[in-house]
Amino acid sequence: MEAAQGRRLSVIASHLRQIPIPPTTTNVSSSIVSPSHCNSSDSEKLRNLEADCVFCKIIRGDAPALKLYEDDTCLCFLDTNPVSPGHSLIIPRSHFPSLVATPPSVVAAMCSKVPYISKAVMKATGSDSFNLLVNNGVDAGQVIFHTHIHIIPRRARDCLWASESLKRHPLKVDKEVMHLVNGIRQELSFVDGFEDSSSKDHGTTLIGS
Repeated sequence: MEAAQGRRLSVIASHLRQIPIPPTTTNVSSSIVSPSHCNSSDSEKLRNLEADCVFCKIIRGDAPALKLYEDDTCLCFLDTNPVSPGHSLIIPRSHFPSLVATPPSVVAAMCSKVPYISKAVMKATGSDSFNLLVNNGVDAGQVIFHTHIHIIPRRARDCLWASESLKRHPLKVDKEVMHLVNGIRQELSFVDGFEDSSSKDHGTTLIGS
């Protein structure tokens, strides 16, 4: 499945047709969405990545795309080898190789468009459900290393994901799980507004998604 997805995403630009989109009326400083770099070698490396990146080529207009929406921060277009009709991608205009490397303000801008774009996609495709998907890293199936969010319309019994047939089991809170929890909390302790909830664990109800 991942290999097939890799082949599908790697040829996204070669099958897209350009649709003219009116220019946006507002301009936002590129400093808001552009990554900062410590030295010239880092900047040169970024330029090389952007030159070879399929999504950056689409943003520059060097590769065609069936665009659905664009603004000063992000762009949305159809995946040309969709897993379902209306399968769309939201990408930032600046090059960031993964979600974790993308500034929170850019992630927020991308995610803020999801309700509007997903509603339009569902209405156009006659569906009432969708998956919001991010493949972050090679082991998670990421093939194009430019942050992107998938919006995938769903229909009843479309059988897209084999994982949906997997039986889920209640979380067993043991030493291994608590070690994991404490490790994550420690990594999050530097985040502004983080509150250590370790004192609130007793009597907590665990709810699965």
